[in-house]
Amino acid sequence: MDLPGTQTQVASARSSVIDSIRGCTMAGVRIPKEELRKKITFPEYIRLAVREAIQTKDVESPAVSGLYDAAHAGGAEPPEPPEFPLVVFINSKSGGRHGPELKARLKELMADEQIFDLSVVKPHEFVQYGLHCLEKFASLGDDSAATIREKLRIVVAGGDGTVGWVLGCLGELNKQDRLPVPPTGIIPLGTGNDLSRSFNWGGSFPFNWKSAIKRTLDKIANGPIGHLDSWQVLISMPAGKDLDIPYSLKPTKETPLDQELQVEEELPGMVSCYQGVFYNYFSLGMDAQVAYGFHHLRNERPYLAQGPISNKLIYSGYSCKQGWFFTPCSSDPGLRGLKNILRIYVKKVNCSQWEQISVPSSVRSVVVLNLPSYGSGRNPWGNLKPEYLEKRGFVEAHADDGLLEVFGLKHGWHASMVMVELISAKHIAQASAIRFELRGGEWTEAYMQIDGEPWKQPMNKEYSTFVEMKRVLHQSVMVKGE
Repeated sequence: MDLPGTQTQVASARSSVIDSIRGCTMAGVRIPKEELRKKITFPEYIRLAVREAIQTKDVESPAVSGLYDAAHAGGAEPPEPPEFPLVVFINSKSGGRHGPELKARLKELMADEQIFDLSVVKPHEFVQYGLHCLEKFASLGDDSAATIREKLRIVVAGGDGTVGWVLGCLGELNKQDRLPVPPTGIIPLGTGNDLSRSFNWGGSFPFNWKSAIKRTLDKIANGPIGHLDSWQVLISMPAGKDLDIPYSLKPTKETPLDQELQVEEELPGMVSCYQGVFYNYFSLGMDAQVAYGFHHLRNERPYLAQGPISNKLIYSGYSCKQGWFFTPCSSDPGLRGLKNILRIYVKKVNCSQWEQISVPSSVRSVVVLNLPSYGSGRNPWGNLKPEYLEKRGFVEAHADDGLLEVFGLKHGWHASMVMVELISAKHIAQASAIRFELRGGEWTEAYMQIDGEPWKQPMNKEYSTFVEMKRVLHQSVMVKGE
C-alpha cells in the first residue's frame, strides 16, 4: 500500500526525469532554455535596427540611426554581445505541419527579430540590408555589432533547395569583399535533405523535435567548420525558343564558352544563355524527365503529395508510367540511349587539358554529382577500393575536393539497384570541369535538372546546345553536425 503523497512524488519525479532528458544534449549536458537564449540573442537595439533596415530597405533610415543614437546616448556602454549570435531562415512551407510549429518553437528560444520567414524576408535582403546594418554600426565604433558580425552563424530550416538559396546569397559577400561569410548549419525539413546529410545534420526532422531544436541550435553555435564546393552552370543554346527555366537558372548576356576547348561544329549567329549554380547534382536524361513529370503533376494536384513518404510513392509510380522501367516495344531501341545526342568533354584529375569521354551506349541518364549523398542519402558513386581508384585515375570523393563525379544510369531497374547500394552506378569520369554538347537529330527535346529542379531543354538539329560546368572560386562555409 502506498504511503500518502507517494504517487504524487513518483509522478513529480517521473516528470522531472522526462524534462531532464528533453533538455539534454547527446553528450548528456542539459541546455537550460534561458541560458541558450542569452548565448544567441542580439542586444535589443541591434536586432531592432537590423529588422528596420530590412523592412525599409534603407540602412541609413532615421529609425535605424535613432536606435544607434539612443543606445549610445551620453556615452552609455552598450550591452555585451551574445557569445554565439545566430540568425534563422525558415521555410515555413517545408516539412508539412512542422514548419509553422517549428517557427513557434524557435520564438521561445530566441528573439523574434532573428527569425526570418523566407516568405516574408528573402536571404539577399538580409545580406544587403541586415548585415550592412551590423557593418555600419561596427564602422561607427560599436564593438557589440562588430563582434556579432564577426561571430555570426546562420541556421537554415528547410530542404536542399532552401539551403542552396541561402548559400547563394551569402556567396555574394565574397564578390563584395565583405568578409567573413557566416557559416551555415541546417535543420532538415525537405524530402531528400542530401546537403543536410552530407554535413551530419540528419536526413529528417526528429520526432522529438521540440527538445531536439535546442540541441541543434547549440550544435550550430559550437560546431566545427567545413567547406562545400559549388558549381556554376552555363547553358548556351541557339536563340529562338523560350526556355521554361527553373528558379536555379537565370538569363544572362551572351557568355563565351571556354576558349581552351574549340567547338568543332558551326555556331549559330544568335544564342541564348542561362547561368545557375548547383551544390548537389546536375542530371540529364530519363531521370530528369521523370522528375519533370512528377513536378508538374504535384503542382497540378497538390493534394496527392502531402509529405516525404507520399511524394516518394507517387514518384515511384510515375517512374514506371514514363517508361523508365518499361520502355514501350514500339520505341526505337537506338533512340533510348544518350549516346545519340550527347558528347562529353572533361578536365580530369590533375589535368588542365580537355578530353572527350565516350558515352556508354546503354546509359539513359547522366548524373554529375558533387556530394557523397544523393537521392535521400544514397551514394551511387560508391565507396571505391584504392586499387580501383588508381586503375581509373580517380581519387576519393568529397564535397570540397574541387571535383565532380560523373556516372550513368541505364534504366529504372539499374537505378533501383544503385539506389539500394547493391551495385555502383556506371562510372564515366571524375572531373574539375565538364562540357556537354547536345545535338538534336531525331530528338526535339531533352530533360535536365539542377538540385531537383527539372526543365525541358529544346534541341536543334542544325546547331548544338552546350552545358558547361566549372567550380565557383569561393567555397561555401558550413557548420558540421555530429
